[in-house]
Amino acid sequence: MPLTKFVFKPGINREGTDYDNEGGWFDVNLVRFKNGRPQKIGGWQKVNEDTYLGTARALKNWISLAGSKYLGIGTHLKYYILEGTTFADITPIRKTSDDTVTFSASDGSSTVTVTDSSHGAVQGDFVTFSGAVSLGGNINSNVLNQEYQILTVPSTNTYTISAKNTSGVSVTANSSDTGNGGSSVDGAYQVNVGLDVYVSSTGWGADAWGSGTWGSTSALTTLNQLRLWSHDNYGEDLIINVRAGGIYRWVENDGTSTRAVELATTSGANLVPTVGLQVLTSEKDRHLIVLGADPISGTSRTGSVDPMLIAFSDQEDALQFEPLSTNTAGSLRLSSGSQIIGGVKARQEILVWTDTALYSMQFIGPPFTFGINLINESTGLIGPKAAITAPTGVFWMSYDNFYVYTGAVKKLPCTVLSYVFDDFNSEQAYKVFAFSNTQFDEVGWFYASASSNEIDRYVVYNYAENLWFYGQLERTAWLDTGVEAYPVAAKDNYLYQHEIGFNDDGEPMTNVFIESSDFDLGDGEQFAFVNRVIPDLKFLENSSDGQVNIVLKTRDFPGDSLSTNSTNIITSTTKQSHVRARARQMVLRLESDDDAVAENTSTGWRLGATRLDVKPDGRR
Repeated sequence: MPLTKFVFKPGINREGTDYDNEGGWFDVNLVRFKNGRPQKIGGWQKVNEDTYLGTARALKNWISLAGSKYLGIGTHLKYYILEGTTFADITPIRKTSDDTVTFSASDGSSTVTVTDSSHGAVQGDFVTFSGAVSLGGNINSNVLNQEYQILTVPSTNTYTISAKNTSGVSVTANSSDTGNGGSSVDGAYQVNVGLDVYVSSTGWGADAWGSGTWGSTSALTTLNQLRLWSHDNYGEDLIINVRAGGIYRWVENDGTSTRAVELATTSGANLVPTVGLQVLTSEKDRHLIVLGADPISGTSRTGSVDPMLIAFSDQEDALQFEPLSTNTAGSLRLSSGSQIIGGVKARQEILVWTDTALYSMQFIGPPFTFGINLINESTGLIGPKAAITAPTGVFWMSYDNFYVYTGAVKKLPCTVLSYVFDDFNSEQAYKVFAFSNTQFDEVGWFYASASSNEIDRYVVYNYAENLWFYGQLERTAWLDTGVEAYPVAAKDNYLYQHEIGFNDDGEPMTNVFIESSDFDLGDGEQFAFVNRVIPDLKFLENSSDGQVNIVLKTRDFPGDSLSTNSTNIITSTTKQSHVRARARQMVLRLESDDDAVAENTSTGWRLGATRLDVKPDGRR
């Protein structure tokens, strides 16, 4: 009987039907393509067992002159710096109340009411108390003088906390807790927390794009934005910015025990923007750039985001933003669109997107310092972090397409475009983030599917092989290799190193598969009978123990449902596998079966040319 070799076209194609893509791959999860061949993606493991608070949506790493490695992590609750294995909380303080805080507690309750006039806090904020004395019973000074997350905010002058001891165990007041904590209680309030999920009347689709109803002019604030941090190095120091909020600097020489402080209130600051949408440092000329800065009014800043204004500091001086004839500080205003969405650094230029256009910002020297050129008016950015710089260009996701910039804008032909945008949660569009994995020549985007409020999908473009694939994976931020030897990603209060082995943090990686489009014999004019499979499979790790399943699915007509006809286990010693499958159309599927290998949960594989023993089997 004749053997027929099946080498399917690389990449996934979902733009047609599963029948008209004959000879190609149609569905996939946790599988990539390398040199045209499908292989299981690399695994991941935790960086350490320590956790951080909040959902991380921004990662930034760098090395100090002394060789210290730092990793900045911006979450919707806090900002951390990881040095070694310890997460240091450097979240800025927005307000300190001196000797104005009082407490009250009720017998039998762990809820403590805090009174502080015009505290400015919102539910979920963090505050640290000092100088308090015991309320007289269980609520003693050790209970009070620590950091708390605010439970509720009944009024502008009061809020509640849940009393705990220094180990985090709940403490209940008794009848002796009648004091108010004394007259010398201070409260240090961290910057307001931000949204983790878009809700009605906030975020994308509620004000101007990204913060309110489409086309509206409602003011952008930190409270109507998904909490997104932007950050960049200024020398060894780190500049961080809450989208539509303040701009802060963490000084490396002061160590991780110190917090970031507001740049505009730093000694020597002159007309530094008090708010912005994103911060960047220009590589060539060392200007601090603020996208969406508040404009200058007289001798001060207005304090409100101008969504189309770009402000930049004097060269080599991040504290000097007043435009003078003796410096290079200044500003630019964009005209196409309603607000700046985001920007990235590219080769000898900074690319800036509004909701409808792409601009190139280049250093041109005095007297204008920077020049701005409109590149394209129909390629907006879907979210502030949806663009990425890669070796072959800058790639980004727009509202209904993917693009690349290499000196000119080009739409990327995408074979999974409908798959992505037909199952996409547009209300959570600002959560989209682009990533690169240069080891495999890949760029991609993590996004939330239509049924999810959080990221649960990814789509990848391999720019070396010009192909697409996708999968299901929950990650909220990503860093490519560079400072670290492996990519780093964030999920569920942990950081993970990727491309390590082939398992899921020590457990089997589940639901790994790739499935072909339908193929037939003689355009389906006859039934085909398959009775033997000769696999061509390379195991990439633990080859003596690894195994996968080869599955044949069948149907007689395109409108029929697929039926699983046979599932055969393939190991490194398998020469051939006997099957019995008869139909007009067939589908080949390869899936991992790590769960079946108890002593080994890290099996990687790459598929070559599979041969099937196929013969005609009548016309009925």
